[in-house]
Amino acid sequence: MTPRITINTLFDMKRKGDKIVSLTAYDYPFAKIADESGVHVILVGDSLGMVVQGDTHTLSVTMDEMIYHTRIVARATQHAMVVADMPFMSYQTSVETALANAGRFLKETGAAAVKLEGGAAVSATIKAMTAAGIPVQAHIGLTPQSVHQMGGYRVQRDEARLLSDARSVEAAGAFSVVLEGIPADIAREITGTLTIPTIGIGAGPHCDGQVLVIHDLLGITDRHLPKFVKQYASLRQQAAIGIKAYVQDVQNNAFPTEAHSY
Repeated sequence: MTPRITINTLFDMKRKGDKIVSLTAYDYPFAKIADESGVHVILVGDSLGMVVQGDTHTLSVTMDEMIYHTRIVARATQHAMVVADMPFMSYQTSVETALANAGRFLKETGAAAVKLEGGAAVSATIKAMTAAGIPVQAHIGLTPQSVHQMGGYRVQRDEARLLSDARSVEAAGAFSVVLEGIPADIAREITGTLTIPTIGIGAGPHCDGQVLVIHDLLGITDRHLPKFVKQYASLRQQAAIGIKAYVQDVQNNAFPTEAHSY
């Protein structure tokens, strides 16, 4: 049986130069497929607000919703490390609130770690979480929970600030850091500077690993896709073909037949 991926596995992969594969999942069936397909890290992202709930941002996702989705994803996995995204305002108000909410993920869902957005500004929170035994994945660059403050989903190009944020979260104890919406040359500099793994999304090929939203990768969503997304399937189109055929069969009395009856 393949052993469970841990933070030590990820550290070893960075040292060896082996790429880390991360993918979002929000339910049992897709999490099971991702796990069985060799994905190392499954992120239960607050991106579910957009790709599952149909909102235009991630800000409305609640702790209870994240707990629910993380629990069913963790239930599906045997191999991958499950990381739970901390939703907007679940960690920003105080370190105490952040610890309580992060602790819920480990106690109630089976997740092995949490992720939170921000650099130097959240380093004290990361330090407190890791001191409490809660592994933390950091997230810098384009941080979707700050979409209004950033004036939209914009590529982040301030190299000095990004390097400072990356060093801050590493020093605070984060076991890895997501680099989102960052030019490839800056992401390469950050990856070479840090001892912890970097996971890129829209940050070029030089990161230690990559993460994508599963609905984007499989061609399920009908929303506009960012430049960095590569579609590996067209499941939305295939699903529509199947459903339309079902509609026609029912309307034409072609289904169910005796073969589908008791």
